[in-house]
Amino acid sequence: MRYEFSAIPEDEIPLMKDRSLQYALNTYVSETNKVVSTWRGFDDAELDFTPHPKSMTVLEILEHQLLSERRFFGECLGTPEPPPEDVLPPQLTVETCWRRCSELAKMRLPFFARQESQWWQQVVPFFDAQRERVWIFWRRLLHTAHHRTQLTVYLRLLDKPVPAIYGPTAAVTWKGADPTTTTEAAARK
Repeated sequence: MRYEFSAIPEDEIPLMKDRSLQYALNTYVSETNKVVSTWRGFDDAELDFTPHPKSMTVLEILEHQLLSERRFFGECLGTPEPPPEDVLPPQLTVETCWRRCSELAKMRLPFFARQESQWWQQVVPFFDAQRERVWIFWRRLLHTAHHRTQLTVYLRLLDKPVPAIYGPTAAVTWKGADPTTTTEAAARK
């Protein structure tokens, strides 16, 4: 994949103590970079945009992402996190929010990298249920992808470019990118 911007470059990803879990940390960084790229598509004047009165505004989604990720990781996985009142940037702009998202993710990387496979497999409280830590970790990434997807729809509704997430978009393509949109393309091996 080719990304115009990476908030967390690959060379800043620490090695996992259990190398068989390196993909988890790499994926977390990759997903954080995709979130940041999506957020950067908005202007401050669009922070109050919502496509429907029952939908969250752009700013509400940014705030929710920052706060809920802190809660998921801190409460359920035990990552060292700042106090809730210190999670949101003092000035809420697109740039301060994406920078804070990057900072918080970078702070979590060394903690995750130090954990042994037994730690990841341990069953711990997950709100009102019990789940393995690895399950909670992936659930968090899926939750993040859900909100990123909401915002890509918002970008499209605002007639703004949608960044490449898992491949080309109508706004971002490159030589060698071959979207699978036909049965012939799907048949290739």
